[in-house]
Amino acid sequence: MSCAANLCACLINISRCLSYIFLVFLTLVAIIVGYHIFEIFSTKPGTPIVINTWAFTASTLRSWEILNTNGTAVDAVVAGCSVCEIAQCDGTVGYGGSPDENGETTLDALIIDGATMNMGAVGSMKRIKQASKVARHVMENTKHTLLVGDGATQFAVEMGFKQTDLGTNSSAYMWKDWKTRACQPNFWTNVSPDPGMSCGPYKPSTKKSQSKPRASFANQYNHDTIGVVAIDKEGNIAAGTSTNGAKFKIPGRVGDSPIPGSGAYAMNTIGAAAATGDGDILMRFLPSFLAVQAMKYGYSPGGAAILAMHTIAEYYPEFKGAIVVVNKLGQHGAACYGFDSFPYSIANNEHNRVLVMYAKCDLQKP
Repeated sequence: MSCAANLCACLINISRCLSYIFLVFLTLVAIIVGYHIFEIFSTKPGTPIVINTWAFTASTLRSWEILNTNGTAVDAVVAGCSVCEIAQCDGTVGYGGSPDENGETTLDALIIDGATMNMGAVGSMKRIKQASKVARHVMENTKHTLLVGDGATQFAVEMGFKQTDLGTNSSAYMWKDWKTRACQPNFWTNVSPDPGMSCGPYKPSTKKSQSKPRASFANQYNHDTIGVVAIDKEGNIAAGTSTNGAKFKIPGRVGDSPIPGSGAYAMNTIGAAAATGDGDILMRFLPSFLAVQAMKYGYSPGGAAILAMHTIAEYYPEFKGAIVVVNKLGQHGAACYGFDSFPYSIANNEHNRVLVMYAKCDLQKP
């Protein structure tokens, strides 16, 4: 056989080998792509889960009980938030905590139904204890999304809720002590007299400082929020929040908790998230919406959580916050920034009991 014939035979064999390798490669790609398409677009009912911010285990347990008695995801979220409103979790949820500059406690809450994308919220609501239940009425009995202030209170009364003083001896003492400390700390900037040394009333200062204020004095016992995410046996997803906001806030302030996409977000086709921390910073980035959308484009729940926190930390390195994230399959993750660690509570079929898990706040890029 001539050299040319040998060379031709070798080239044919090489071509066959390359074709075989290419076919194997295409098969592997098809399998991987098919799996991800199935994961993204398929539904998997029967994977109930409850996850909420912080170690508010009584709330987790109540939500889990609701799911195990064929309750809906919305039922579970409202029930979990309501437990914390009654128990005054950490003094940052429900009545008797976080007085504003006038000494009054006001409440924020949000409920989102990921099956219908309907939602309801209340902000800076006065004299009504059951904030999350009122938020549900906004969702189910109005065409609005958010009611605030005295208008939210009036709506609650029309829905059958009774007005009551949200203050307690504890909140009154807290406010009086703050006044004796020259109203420190507070949320004012670029005003006179110097808000770092005295109480108001304030006027705009002629001396302007930086346009981007620094992150405020957030910690677990100030800007805390309960955020609850639930998936029921039908695969429907809901999320919600409840809080009494920031201590010594300027009257009328509404935090991130009742803002859809910031405090919480849920979509049946993707998953849900709930955030907690410095609300005035959080709401500028809509971290819950960002995390849910990140999962749509391939991020894991843990990766989506890191992305949401990292996006904020790039602009506000002194920021403190955390987020829990769940995809529609019940896979979950959490991330935090500015704390040493972040406890969150979870219950699902894998454990069939409430567990407290911890996310380390050593934030890395996703």
